[in-house]
Amino acid sequence: MTTTETNPRKLRGHKATATCCIASRNRPGFVATSAEDGCICWFDMRCKDVQLVMEIGKEPISSLCFKSGNEDIIYASSGMEVQCFDVHMATSWKPLQSYSYNKEEINQISCNSKSSFLAAADDGGDVKIIDIHQHHLYKTLRAGAGHTSICSSVQFLPWRPWEVITGGLDSKLIMWDFSKGRPYKIMDFGLPDMNSGGNTGQSFNPAFVHMLAVPEVDMLDKVDKICVVARGDGVVDVINIESELAAMRSKTSTKPRRGSQSRSKDSSPTADIETSNQNGRKRLCLDYSLGGHTAAVSCVAFSLFGEIGKFIISGGNDKSVKVWDWSKYYDARQSNDNNDLHLNISLSKKVNWLCTTPTESENLVVCDTTKVVKVYSVS
Repeated sequence: MTTTETNPRKLRGHKATATCCIASRNRPGFVATSAEDGCICWFDMRCKDVQLVMEIGKEPISSLCFKSGNEDIIYASSGMEVQCFDVHMATSWKPLQSYSYNKEEINQISCNSKSSFLAAADDGGDVKIIDIHQHHLYKTLRAGAGHTSICSSVQFLPWRPWEVITGGLDSKLIMWDFSKGRPYKIMDFGLPDMNSGGNTGQSFNPAFVHMLAVPEVDMLDKVDKICVVARGDGVVDVINIESELAAMRSKTSTKPRRGSQSRSKDSSPTADIETSNQNGRKRLCLDYSLGGHTAAVSCVAFSLFGEIGKFIISGGNDKSVKVWDWSKYYDARQSNDNNDLHLNISLSKKVNWLCTTPTESENLVVCDTTKVVKVYSVS
């Protein structure tokens, strides 16, 4: 493990704390950032100064995302509203569309890979699924049926077109069939058995789910169908979603059929399932024993540079960014590899958001709790 340079490139343009950053896939080196000043700043890494400042409102902007397949269209959440902009018309700062379906402040928005739906997760625990072709509310994933507290993160599963995954400050990760508006798998990181893979003594904070990351479509042949979880107790969890669902289907299929003979206590279906889950499920906890975070993990992302998806990048309230070479774990099928942590970056402030760019240098963008966005080079 190495520590990178302490003098990153600084992107100036915001007048208040930077909240979010996203990087273009089609135009390497182009980055959009948002802040509490209600502005979106556009940067081209080949240039010194900010290229464009979009003043879209007075309220802080909590999240940004591109329209999948068309990066000229950008969505921004501010307060309880999602606005859609065409970058080529940015000087007018007039939204193409505006959606006000959420009743509480929005924490994250996400667009599905087919560019047909947008999800907005809010403080009330609700997730609004918006049909961005027809411009209407498609479905509400309701608090109570799912999250009982703030829903902090939402991501569509690109390999399952009608499914979305959410995380919240109730310590739950929930997989939904959003066509039906129902959860079909709930993982509670607040339960003791969910923390068995990590060192739970590393942080006194609850295992809140602060952010989720799933691989994009073009990563799937390299990184498998996984979800990365940024947890409040300092753990970065890597979960194989398909293994989790296979275990769930196994549990369902082993229920005794009507009229079948009941099993003895020693050969109960539950005991069989627990054994197969422990042996068959791929799960990785990147925690402080491997050089990980000592406070809440606020954000996670996959690397877009070099071999895409090779690294998981995490940022936390311990004023550090960790670059994990998690692919070694799946190659070796072992979790006790002290080389998992590829790089540690020490900062002076807590991390709000981070993203990566598909460039050889200046490929890690970090929003901390200041108005200046930092850019690092990771190789």
